[in-house]
Amino acid sequence: MDLFSLQSFVLVVLSLITLYLHYLSLKRPQIKTGFKAYPIIGTLPGFVANRHRFLEWNTKILASCPTNTAVYHRPYIINGIFTANPLNVEHMLKTNFDNYPKGDRFTALLAELLGDGIFNSDGELWRKQRKTASYEFNTKSLRNFVMRNVVVEIQTRFLPILRKASETGKVLDLQDILERFAFDNVCKLAFNFDPACLAGDGASSAGNDFMRAFEEAATLSCGRFFYAFPFMCKVKRFFNIGSEKRLKETISAVHKFADDIIKSRMETRKESNAEDLLSRFIENDENSPEFLRDIAISFILAGRDTTSSALTWFFWLLSSRSDVKEKISDELADIRRRTGKKIGDMYEIDNLREMHYLQAAISESMRLYPPVPVDAKECLKEDVMPDGTFVGKKWVVMYNSYAMGRMEGIWGKDCAEYRPERWLEGGVCRQESPFRFPVFHGGPRLCLGRDMAYIQMKSIVASVVERFEIDVLNDDTCPKYVLALTLRMKGGLPVRISA
Repeated sequence: MDLFSLQSFVLVVLSLITLYLHYLSLKRPQIKTGFKAYPIIGTLPGFVANRHRFLEWNTKILASCPTNTAVYHRPYIINGIFTANPLNVEHMLKTNFDNYPKGDRFTALLAELLGDGIFNSDGELWRKQRKTASYEFNTKSLRNFVMRNVVVEIQTRFLPILRKASETGKVLDLQDILERFAFDNVCKLAFNFDPACLAGDGASSAGNDFMRAFEEAATLSCGRFFYAFPFMCKVKRFFNIGSEKRLKETISAVHKFADDIIKSRMETRKESNAEDLLSRFIENDENSPEFLRDIAISFILAGRDTTSSALTWFFWLLSSRSDVKEKISDELADIRRRTGKKIGDMYEIDNLREMHYLQAAISESMRLYPPVPVDAKECLKEDVMPDGTFVGKKWVVMYNSYAMGRMEGIWGKDCAEYRPERWLEGGVCRQESPFRFPVFHGGPRLCLGRDMAYIQMKSIVASVVERFEIDVLNDDTCPKYVLALTLRMKGGLPVRISA
């Protein structure tokens, strides 16, 4: 069969599939879909035309729907819904949790990078990892371990870089600095290894190579979700060309680096008193080196990209809000007066927990710019969402945290405004429902590292606000984003630092 005949055959098959899906849709009562659909190709044209501005486009679509839920159909038997409705989010993340796993499509696209790690597994495999990790994240020893690492990284690497830049007038990419900071810390948490990515001129080249390979592998893996025709990913993988060839190379580099560390740690585990997560999983002799690698890589992905993304957008917002910065400064000064701490002394965990306005300011930033803007599940059995939307078997169900932060029905008419005060009740930062504010997920998969993430972010912000002024270059325009697995700022965040 020549290429023209093959293309004709594929077109006929897609036409029949689309007509069949259209027939099924006529039999089911549905709300307004929101997406403009065409015969045969469904909602594909809109997706292709708006991939570069996916979040804004999707937000506009969801806002136009009566219940903030949109249904879509694409060729290659891809059907699903997007939702920004808190009732639907609670239904899929908690009420009917077992019916909405990660699913085969999601896990398959990330399988090479994440393997069977906790963020790419379902069922008993996920529960096993969750149980061990949940216990460890609630231990005082792990919290102290994380806090010690954060303090050392801030004092010996982060602050000296900012201080030197303030003296020389050098322009820094703050996003890059924050990513390297987070990578150092999460590698220590995951397997007690310091890649020294923030160590300046003395940085470990192997550690930096690992970080860059990891970053590129995560970005290329995410790119698989944006193919107009998903089978093209398999074609490129089969012929080992283009982005799939590069993805294979970067994943190989990531795996080799992690495997070497794990092998060394397993050989010396009897003598080791390490407090990292890998040590806990190594204690179980049933866990293979490959499985340990998958676990470690999953935690690195979660811890590195999320906090650095959140803080990058936070500092961009703060640069144009002197009133917010002043209130943060006042709160820090009040804590220092009450505790007798001087500027230069690092805050302890109890002090960080007293920073309610700072937590509100960070939470408000994540409401508008969530580190993980979209999350996907797969429906195992036919279901009906609380808003009446039908969900078919094997449909992809996605909730859009970015859109939810911009819904008037959730946050009011000032939803587009950055206003930390909306989080405060009697001077205390309230705990918002994870289904209205799903930045840390919700239900059984609620992020285990939520409290540690706030500890790290507050420590960094407090250290910066008390010592430096950050002048964001080109702060009069909203930066564009790179939609990878997390919401990274395109082109970084160039800043000048002054003491």
